[in-house]
Amino acid sequence: MASITLEELHAYHAIDRSVFSRLVITLRRDPAESLLVMAMWLWLEEKGYPNIIAKMVNLSDPLLEALAGEAVSCLNCLGSKNPTIPPNGILPLTTRIMEKDVSLHMFYQNKFSTISGIKSFMTTVCSRIFTDILQHVVGSTSRVIPNQPLVIPGFPHSLFGSVTIVPRAMDHDFPVGGLWGWNPSNNVSEDDRTLFLTFSRGFPVSEDEIRELFTNIGVCVDSVRMQDNVPYGEQPLFAKMVLRSVANVDQILSGRPIAKFRINGKHIWARKYERRE
Repeated sequence: MASITLEELHAYHAIDRSVFSRLVITLRRDPAESLLVMAMWLWLEEKGYPNIIAKMVNLSDPLLEALAGEAVSCLNCLGSKNPTIPPNGILPLTTRIMEKDVSLHMFYQNKFSTISGIKSFMTTVCSRIFTDILQHVVGSTSRVIPNQPLVIPGFPHSLFGSVTIVPRAMDHDFPVGGLWGWNPSNNVSEDDRTLFLTFSRGFPVSEDEIRELFTNIGVCVDSVRMQDNVPYGEQPLFAKMVLRSVANVDQILSGRPIAKFRINGKHIWARKYERRE
C-alpha cells in the first residue's frame, strides 16, 4: 500500500499548520477548542467552501481571533438542544471571507452531518498534522511521554468524543488510503446514523409501515429493529431505525429535536438515538 511520511504530510498541510500555530501559540487559544475549529474549517472546505483556511493566512491576528470566535459559536450551537439563533444567523466575517452566506442556521439544519464531519476530520487529519505543535503547547503544562498519546485537556469532548494524538518521528509512514482516502461515510458509526422511533399505545405500527413511510420521503433505510420481548397480546412501542447516511438523519429531523409523522392514521415520533450505557 502507498504511504506518505509525516514530513511530507506536514508540507502538504503547511497552510493549515500555520493557522493552527497562530491560534494556539500566538493567540494562546485553547488547544482542544482550536482542534475542533480547524476540523470544522476543513469540513467546510470539503462541503464546497474552498480555500477558507488559505484565505486566513494573511489576516491580522484580531481578524483571525474573530473568525475563530465565529467558529466557536457554531460549535456551541451544535452542542445546544435549543440554541438561540438570530433571525438571519449570518456569521459576518466568515461570510465576507468566503464571499457566500455562512449561517448558524446552515449548521443547525445539518447538525448531525456537521458533527460527524468534524469528528472525522479531527480523528483522521488534525490528530496527525498538528501533533508537534500540540506537543509544544501541552508540554509546557504537562509531562509528555514518548510514543504515548498526548493528554489534551478538554478531551474526551461531550459532543465530539475522544481523539488519540501520538507524537511520531518525521519519517513515520502513514498509509495513503487510510488518510487521504477520507470519506464521511467511512468514519460514521452506526449510532450516528440511527433514529429512535416511538409509537402510540393502541395504534400498532409494523416494520413494513416504517420502511414505507421513510422510503417515500426519500431516505434510505438500512434496518429497522422493533422492540423485542414484547408481552403476548401487546404491541411494540418503540424501534431503532438505522439509515444509510447521517445526512438522512438531518433530512428527517431538519433541525428539530423530535419530528412527528403519520401513516395509515398512526403517529410515529422520531428523534436522534443516543446510546445509554
